[in-house]
Parts: sequence; structure tokens; C-alpha cells
Amino acid sequence: MIAFALRLAVSGGREAVARLLMIAAAVAIGVGLLLSALAGINAVGKSNERLLWTNTGAVSRTETAPVDPLWWWDHGDHFDGKEIFRVDVAATGPTAPVPPGLDRLPAPGEYYTSPALAELLRRTPAVELGDRFPGRPAGVIGDEALPSPDALYVVAGRTPAEIEHMPGASRVTTIATALPPSCEHDYCPGLGVRGDAMTLILSVVAGALIFPVVVFIGTATRLSAATREQRYAAMRLVGATPRQVSAVSAVESTVAAAAGTALGFGLFLLLRPLVATVPFTGDRFFVADLTLTPLQAVATALGVPVVAAVAARLALRRVTISPLGVTRRVTPKPPSAWRLVPLLGGLAELGYFADRRPETTDGQTAAYLTGFLVIMLGLVIAGPWLTMAAARGAARRTSRPATLIAVRRLADDPKAGFRSVAGLVLALFVTTATVCIIGTINENRGTLSGDPQTRVAVEQSGLVEDPPMTDSVSAQLLADLRAVPGFRGLALGHDNPKAVGALPGERPGFAPNLVLCTDLAQVPVVGRCPAGASVAGVPPWGFLSLRSTSAMEWPAAPVSAEEVAALPVRNVYVTTDGSTAAMERIRTLLTRAHPGYESRTVGDWGSAQQKELAGWRQLANVVLLTTLPIAGCSLAVSVVAGLSDRRRPFAMLRLTGAPLRLLQRVIGLESALPLLVVAAIATGTGFAASAMFLKSQMHYDLVSPGAVYFVLVALGLAAALGIVASTLPLLKRITGPEAARNG
Repeated sequence: MIAFALRLAVSGGREAVARLLMIAAAVAIGVGLLLSALAGINAVGKSNERLLWTNTGAVSRTETAPVDPLWWWDHGDHFDGKEIFRVDVAATGPTAPVPPGLDRLPAPGEYYTSPALAELLRRTPAVELGDRFPGRPAGVIGDEALPSPDALYVVAGRTPAEIEHMPGASRVTTIATALPPSCEHDYCPGLGVRGDAMTLILSVVAGALIFPVVVFIGTATRLSAATREQRYAAMRLVGATPRQVSAVSAVESTVAAAAGTALGFGLFLLLRPLVATVPFTGDRFFVADLTLTPLQAVATALGVPVVAAVAARLALRRVTISPLGVTRRVTPKPPSAWRLVPLLGGLAELGYFADRRPETTDGQTAAYLTGFLVIMLGLVIAGPWLTMAAARGAARRTSRPATLIAVRRLADDPKAGFRSVAGLVLALFVTTATVCIIGTINENRGTLSGDPQTRVAVEQSGLVEDPPMTDSVSAQLLADLRAVPGFRGLALGHDNPKAVGALPGERPGFAPNLVLCTDLAQVPVVGRCPAGASVAGVPPWGFLSLRSTSAMEWPAAPVSAEEVAALPVRNVYVTTDGSTAAMERIRTLLTRAHPGYESRTVGDWGSAQQKELAGWRQLANVVLLTTLPIAGCSLAVSVVAGLSDRRRPFAMLRLTGAPLRLLQRVIGLESALPLLVVAAIATGTGFAASAMFLKSQMHYDLVSPGAVYFVLVALGLAAALGIVASTLPLLKRITGPEAARNG
């Protein structure tokens, strides 16, 4: 029976072969994308594993162990918006533990760098970067200690006396192999990416990619369905059992799906270098990290053909009921309003969690992932009922022949009418939700101040109980800073032990920096003093806010300038012309003068957010650039399949005098009506789902995506209608008099 089914599958000539190739191509695309998403999830976990050693200072402490303790001091640095992880180590004996990726500990005056940082040091003037790492390079950190090929890491050797008094330094006897307890379920800066959160994002992306592909597979499976149904009905008439007919129909789709699955694995291997460049976590992956588990590979290889066989069985189930079922067709049972339940249920779930955000990430994954997937499934299930309702409504308001024929056909078989546009409807929902979420996050997090001057600072916490940075800033450092080309202004933030001049509503324990008004006048981008004041109280966030504070008038502090000048310094703020050379030279001077404290710019504060947003925008681009072409192909295949299956009825209409233009309008209306109606509902659903997600997860109000989004949607719908129009010339060729023959 299998051999007969294989021979029968290709006996229809070029049309049959084209159908098999189309099914195989659809399956290959779906499998390739699914495997890429699964590999991306696995790569996030491997990337985090490569980062575990960087937690040594937070996890490991000196314990009874047969090794010499190692002084460990990890701290951050930046260069041109890129984050640098730096750890200074000092061995107390020959058996001190060695971090991964190193063949030995660096001696005092030596340092190991990641390949990306080594390259950056080679092409950057030393006064901008290299002078921060005094000594000589000892080697390159191995890939096993790096989360990404772009990671900027340095391990510098020091003496114990140079490290032991640094803030955050500790003595350790083991290199960490786990996250700190406080970071197991939350993101910790510099300590890795939240794998569970990224799993949520990539799972939604995988669902968003797979749904249109599944629709495409179903559409391709039904290509020439009428011809095959007649063939299978004839087999029933000559004695074939329902089981044999089911086996024949399943073999055809299973063979194509199996071939497509094999091609999908090959496509995944070809896509791996490209997927590795997508900054899902803000950085590239190592290609070797994009792997599949044996369970994932086996489940995909076996599961996809099985699903295809089931889909074929369901698509052609009518011929197993009666041998005459395909020649004595009746109007299918109209879809019930109960089809709206999954769609409304998915929206209700997201609405329920709008004010009840789950505490755990697992809970959030279950809530949001389930909600979005149920909504997408609900759109597919509700589509036929919505199509039927729109067709019946249009039928009551028109008397034109083409419109009446089209809406009558849609009302009689709304499933077939919606099937052609299901992929585009899902693509519109995914596009709307993605653009709204990314745009709202970007509006709330991603907008930097846009100040004409860029600020560099040695930044400290504003907590009163924290010790000041230094008693005073040397005159030599001030002179060196002012001598940097591109320097614009400088201000010192002094200690405020009595918390004078605090803003109303300021968080308890925080105190503003006391800044001389003569200094503040040098950095007008930060704000200004009240008229007649000599000292102002400026909170730490005022200098490094992502939003401009140039119009802010800070409150006067009731303390004299002489008293403030004698107080210890908490922060050094410098404004520049915004050039990378000026900012990084100043950062290098500050870092060398005060190595225990991190120098940051306004851009650095936003760089982590921008990095995350860039990854999300990249995901959005992947979704949009993948779903829309697939949906367009699905629409074209569906329209062509519909024309092919109805060539005889249309040929009969042409013989009775119906003009070709009338039939073309019928085809156009049959595709345009469900597309426009259900697309409007899908777009509105996308707005609602994204608004509820943003309110629940981030407490953001939905921000309108702007004119570009609406133009793109309009262009997408126009392109879809253009695809329909491009298939209409085929109608003339397939509805000639020869197509009206019986048999």
C-alpha cells in the first residue's frame, strides 16, 4: 500500500510534483525556524554557563581548602558605550585558583584580555583605553570563559597590597560555578542573562514564526484537494476501505513532510552562522553554542511528519465517509459563535494578569506565553465565524452580481474563505503586538537626553552612609582634565553628611551632592542655581539622568561655599564636546586617578537598556521579515488552489455568458473581504494584547506606534491584494470550454 501511495503521489504530473515540493519547502522553512529558536534558547544557557566564573567575588569566600587564597576584585568599565568586565587578581601563593580561559594567573603588571578587547586595544590610542591597564599583555582569554565573541574582558595581575583595600575586594579559594542566591531568578548586571526570561521571549517568537508556517503547510496540503478527493472517492467505489484511503492520503503528505524535515535540518545548519550574529541577548553567540539536545532533534524529526500525516487525514476526511461525498456536495455546517471563545479566553487571561503580575518568572512565562499563543490560536479558530458574519452582513447591503456571488460563497463555506488569509491575519497580529511592545519600551527606557554635551563622571551612590570617594581631587588631575581636547566644563559633587538641600519626596537615606554654583555654571547642561545662591543641592541622578535636566533649577543649600570646598568629594563630573576621543581620554584619567570607582557617561547608563532594546528590535525584525513573506506565499498558494479546484464551475459560468471580469471580481472579493475584516480585528487584538502585557509586566501605558507602522500595515494589505490580483490572469487559462467537460 505504501509503494502504491508513493507512485500515486507523483502520478499527477507536474502539478503533483509541484505540490509535493511546495509542502516540503513549507515544512523545511518551519523546521529550520523552529530549530533555530530552540538552538537560541540553548545558546543562552551555554552563554550563562560561560559567565559563572565572573560571580566569584559574589559567591566564593575563603574556606578551608588546600590552596592558597586569591585576592579577587571585579569591577566594571566602559568604552564608547560598550561594557568591559575587569577583574584584578593577586595570588598569595603558588596554589591559588586560576579562572577558566587562562593557562596561569597573571603576575603583577600583566593582564589577559579577551580577543575582542585585544583587537580594540590595538586600534585605539593608549590615552583613550590602554593606559587603564598598566603593564604588559600576558595572553588571550579562551572562549570557554567568554559569553560572546564580542565580550570585552580583562584579568589583570596585582599585588595583594594593591587590592586588599579596594571596595568589594575579597579573598577566595575557589572559582564560582553557580550564580549568587540573589541572582538565581533575577538579572544581575555583569552576571549573565536571565535565561528564563529569554526563554519566554524566544518561545513567543517561535510561536509567532511557526503559526504562519503551519498555515502555509495546511494550505499547500490542500492544493488540488478537489482533484485528489475525486481520486480517493473513485478508489472507494472500486472497493478501497477507509483505512486504505487514509493511508494513501497520509503517505503523500508524510513523504513530503519527511523530506521537508530533512531539508529543515540542513537549513538550520546553514542558518547557524547567521543566527549567531543576531544579538538576542545584546551580543553575538558563538556558533558552537547553537546546538540542539538529542531530545529536541528526535522530537522534531519524528514529530513533524506525524503532524503532517494527521493534518492530511483531517484535510481529506470527507472521502472516508462516503464514496459519493465529493460528487454530491452539500453546504458545510456553518461555524458556531463558540469559535470566539478561545480568542476571548486569551484576551481575558492577559486582562486578568494586567493587575496581577506573577511574582516568579515561571509564572510570568506560563501567563504571557499561554495568553499570546491562545490568542493566535483563537484568531485562527474564530476567523471562519468572523468571515461568515461579515459575508452575511455584506449580502444584506448589496445587489451587485459579483458581490452577491462572492459573499454567498463565503457565507456557504467561510472556512475556505478564511483559510487563504489566515497567515496574513496572524502576521498582522504579531506585527502589531511586536511593534507596540518594542515602541512603548523604547519610549519609556530608550530615549537619551540628546544634550549637545556628553557627561563623564566618577559616579558614587548617594547613600549618606557610604564613605566619600576622596578627601580632595588633586590639582594635577584637574589640570589634566581641562587640557583634554574637547573638554567643556567640570563640577565637583561634595559630601553632604547632614543631607541639607534635599528635594521634597527624595528617597530616605539619599542626599544631594553639594555643588558650588561657580562649578555648576560650567556645566549648564545639568541645571542651574537659584539667583543669588552660592551652593546648590544636586541629587546624583541629576548629573546622569537619561532625560535632560538643563532647565532644572536646583534648590539652594544653606551652607557656605567655603564649608563645601572643605568637604570630601563624592563625584567628579565633566562635560565634553561629545567626541569619543574626548570622553574616553577623560575616563582614562579618572579611572587611573581613582581606580576603586567606576567612570560612566550618560550613554553608559542607557547602554544596557539600549543593548536589550536592540536585541528586542532584532527579534521584531526577524519576526516581521519572516512571517510576512510566508503569509504572502500562503495567500498566493491558497488563491491558486481555489482557482484550480473551481475551474469547472467557473468554466460553466463563462459558458452561460458570465464575463471574465465578473469572475475576476468574485475571486478578488472572496479574498479581500475576509482579509480586511479579520485583519482589522487582528490588529485591534494586537493593540489590546500588547497594552495588557505592558501594563502587567512593566506598568507602562501603551504608546501609539506612529505613522510608520500604519503605513507599513497599509502597504502590507496592498501587497496582499496585489498578490491576489496577480493570480487573476490564471483564471482565463483554466476556465476555457475544455474545463467544462464532464468526467
